[in-house]
Amino acid sequence: MDHAAWALLGITFFAAFVNGALGYGFSSLTVPVALLFHASRILNPALVLIEVFINLYVLFINRGSVRAVWQRVYPILIGLLPGVALGSCVLASIHPGWLKFATYALLLPLILVQAAGVRRPIRAEKLIGVPFGAGLGFLYSVTTISGPPLAVLFNNQGLVKQDFRAGLALIRVAESLLTAFAYWQLGLFVTQSFDLVWLIVPGVLLGIPLGAFAIRRLDAETFRRVCMSFDVWVVGFGLSRVLSDLTLAQGALAFGPMLLAGLIDAWLLVAYFKSRNRNAASLLAHRLG
Repeated sequence: MDHAAWALLGITFFAAFVNGALGYGFSSLTVPVALLFHASRILNPALVLIEVFINLYVLFINRGSVRAVWQRVYPILIGLLPGVALGSCVLASIHPGWLKFATYALLLPLILVQAAGVRRPIRAEKLIGVPFGAGLGFLYSVTTISGPPLAVLFNNQGLVKQDFRAGLALIRVAESLLTAFAYWQLGLFVTQSFDLVWLIVPGVLLGIPLGAFAIRRLDAETFRRVCMSFDVWVVGFGLSRVLSDLTLAQGALAFGPMLLAGLIDAWLLVAYFKSRNRNAASLLAHRLG
């Protein structure tokens, strides 16, 4: 196997480990690395096929909370259909280099917003559901990524852990099935995509149960935050690479986005650990007092 195959094996194992631990993160970790070696039109169909089964598994293990979140997520499910249809057509018609640029450019601010822990609860939750779902469907069908905006929304709206996972799984099952159908209708499933599937499956089968086991012994919030930092640097590097490939920027200027994103993330990471330490010290003082 060449270095691209080994890279795909490694990143999909790590992404599956994170997905098993947190319930999401497979595509948002896999895509930035895999796009360095593969075009979106080849990579996306392979990832969507894998995600259909991953999402069904996550939905099954969180099925007990589906009833509690159904009323909150069905407007998003309605909005997915037009978004997926439009995004799939875009994937089939736009130059691969520009698709990579769009993927990295959309993903980077979403990860940074998620890392910043923005919380501004929306009162008209059902009103924004359909347009949010349309945008989510478009993003997913073009990039196979939807975890960061969903995590931002659900954390923002205060969903508890099991409801968070069940709502996430419901939406991701719907979007992956709809996207797989749209890709099939557009003839995007090709031999090269199926070849990638066989490279991805081993890491998924091993990584998901290991992640589910390991998270019982890890601080889930700190683990999530460290994974986001990894994602910021990889996405920043990918964006810098594609800026150079498309001759939009050259030399040191092309790596400006990666350095800027890295500095912002480092600042957010320091702020996160300072906040954790203050909270831990306050809790200890309360117990001792």
